[in-house]
Amino acid sequence: MNKNDIEELRARVGCAAVLEYDGFAIDRKESTRRAVKFRRDDDIIIVIHDDRGWFDARSDAKGDVFALAGYLHGFGFAEALAVVGDLVAFQPTAPTWEKPLRQAHTMASVADRWNHRERPWRTSATWRYLHQYRALPWQVISAAIEADVLREGSYGSMWAKHVDKTGAVIGWEERGPDWRGFSTGGAKALFQFGMNDAHRICVTEAAIDALSLAAIEQTRSDTLYVSTGGGWSPLTAQALEILASGKGAWLVAATDNNVQGEVFADRLRQMADRASCDFSRLRPRCEDWNEELQQRRERGELPHTRTAHQG
Repeated sequence: MNKNDIEELRARVGCAAVLEYDGFAIDRKESTRRAVKFRRDDDIIIVIHDDRGWFDARSDAKGDVFALAGYLHGFGFAEALAVVGDLVAFQPTAPTWEKPLRQAHTMASVADRWNHRERPWRTSATWRYLHQYRALPWQVISAAIEADVLREGSYGSMWAKHVDKTGAVIGWEERGPDWRGFSTGGAKALFQFGMNDAHRICVTEAAIDALSLAAIEQTRSDTLYVSTGGGWSPLTAQALEILASGKGAWLVAATDNNVQGEVFADRLRQMADRASCDFSRLRPRCEDWNEELQQRRERGELPHTRTAHQG
């Protein structure tokens, strides 16, 4: 693993994920925003520096996330790298002060907020962001709008719908020129674009990448392009398991060409094994599919894009 991969892991996995996965829990009464206390029986670890650092309250031990993994397990650096790498998709419990409890009583429901937003149109800020900034062909944008999976977000951003197993909206990915996030109060499951009864399921990490891969492949009629939104929640796992269990299912790990992408791909490989379905790994030549799409457009390789009927 090279230096850049190590730095990427350090940026993506916090100390809280290592501790919670290893059986520690937050002591909420004795924690603050700047110093979060974790307990496991008599062990006490304080997490500091916005989840990037830690120290043992009962010794001189301290360091970064790799030092923490090694400290807890008695591992060397190589083994600690493996432990941290396995936690890329693990989402630790958020401290109570990060949950906007007061807003929860006044904020409109996820469905109402989604329905209140307009669909993008040819001259809208979201359309310009997707077409000009992200290089998505108009055919793919139009098909996604027709499938009702996109909404106009704030300040020229895009909202990409995540749905539950009944098809109801439960959250959305938010992407814009100067913003990326997920809907406040929403839940991650899957963004889905393409044929709902398709056998080939291409799993990406972002809705932009799902649409970009669809553009590169000219929206294959046998494919459902999905995004996990960069997470691996229980709802995401459940949705993927349902898709993988379908008759003749073919699970394609179309995740990013980096450390996190390989971790996600390995999880999908294991899921395909359990479901006894076909599996393959599809990597972009660049780091992600949108970067790949943009480079192809710059080289004049962007194919004429046909759209498939949305099932």
